[in-house]
Amino acid sequence: MRIVVAVKHVPDVQSDRSIEDGHIARGADDVLNELDENAVEAAVSLAEELGGSVVALAMGPDDAEDALRRALQMGADEAVHVLDDALAAADVPVTARVLAAAVKVIAEEAPVDLVVTGMGTMDGLTSMLPGALAEALGLPALTLAAEVACDGQSLTITRTIGGAREKLRAPLPALLSVTDQANEPRIPNFKSMMAAKKKPIQVLELADLELGPQDVTPSTAVIAAAARTAREAGIVVTDTGQSGAQLVAWLKERKLV
Repeated sequence: MRIVVAVKHVPDVQSDRSIEDGHIARGADDVLNELDENAVEAAVSLAEELGGSVVALAMGPDDAEDALRRALQMGADEAVHVLDDALAAADVPVTARVLAAAVKVIAEEAPVDLVVTGMGTMDGLTSMLPGALAEALGLPALTLAAEVACDGQSLTITRTIGGAREKLRAPLPALLSVTDQANEPRIPNFKSMMAAKKKPIQVLELADLELGPQDVTPSTAVIAAAARTAREAGIVVTDTGQSGAQLVAWLKERKLV
């Protein structure tokens, strides 16, 4: 079984983030997207259970290699890095188109049975890529999986949507996206980290994907961006027996009741 897992290098959620020239600023504290760790764990676990290999796939600037190295440390067998300056302003449709082309290049060596993603990325948080990538690849999409099972011929997931618990099944090949409830990502040990240094990372440019400028022109653009205003200090009321009346008066003043 051959599995491709898509990962992204994003700013650490604990760091101060900013917008520069309409794009999220990247820095030294960038990490493998937290939700993609669940995707890597799902891919590696399925490969271990059913036999097969895992290819980690990332699109991004030079330092996106760090995210791929982390995926390799977690058990991916090889990695592919789509690296091209023309992709700096890529939106979801462009990203899906480019990743789909990369998956097709990977499949030239051996068929790809499953494409795995996280439920979203912690920079944009659109959660739109899994569906867009499935559409670009022409694959059935089983998304937001909290439980995953595969017999090598079909994929079965369980998910909770709007209070309803759903069980879905699709034949392979397919696309799977997992939530942070699907598993507990493994922590690489020293041996895995050293082994990852020897695993190959293939670099692809747009020309290798047979894509041109017309294929990577974004359909969206950031018109303006500003830092979020600081939160004002709240009102502290010491209860002397009149706090209820004070709360009602405060709500009436703001026409909330």
